Amino acid sequence: MRRLWSVVIIILIASVAVSADSKEQNDPNYPNNPSELIRTKWDAVISVLQSKDLGEEARIKKINEIISPIFNVPLMAKLALGRKHWPKLTAAQQEKYTRLFRERLRFLYRQEVSFYANEEVLFKPAVKKKNTVYVPVELKSKDKKIALMHKLRKSGKRWKIYDLEIQGVSILLIYRSQFDDILSSGTVEDFLSRLAKPPKQ
Repeated sequence: MRRLWSVVIIILIASVAVSADSKEQNDPNYPNNPSELIRTKWDAVISVLQSKDLGEEARIKKINEIISPIFNVPLMAKLALGRKHWPKLTAAQQEKYTRLFRERLRFLYRQEVSFYANEEVLFKPAVKKKNTVYVPVELKSKDKKIALMHKLRKSGKRWKIYDLEIQGVSILLIYRSQFDDILSSGTVEDFLSRLAKPPKQ
């Protein structure tokens, strides 16, 4: 079960650990269908993780290249902070926070990448509600299952992920709760200083 949870972390962290200010790639093969988009990217990431010819840093680089275009990182960072706290930050603080948010996820990814095993990935039908498309994926390892939910919205002309759920729990809400605890009892600078410190292993 440890390995199964690790592959979840690997995919999620690798997915959001991308440059917040990188220019959108001009990819003519970018899928217009959300389900196809998720399946294509998952297959590509799994292929990299299963490769025995790549070292850890090479895997990180390749996975970032695969995933970078499909995540709206600035929006994720903003939603993780929430309406209550985001306006408290100056433009410079918002930029710093978004960078630190990304770097924290990259750090966690580097800690977990070595635990990947050959879990089975099952793709389920997508569901559209208003302007959001929900794409469910299930990870299976022997008799264990983990449900993932990708939430996508249009950013310009492309579908992009703005949140993920693990077993029905939003990663953005987890971060929002953690960040709210810090900001409710301290200053923005205190929060940024704590976010700059490496997560406890």
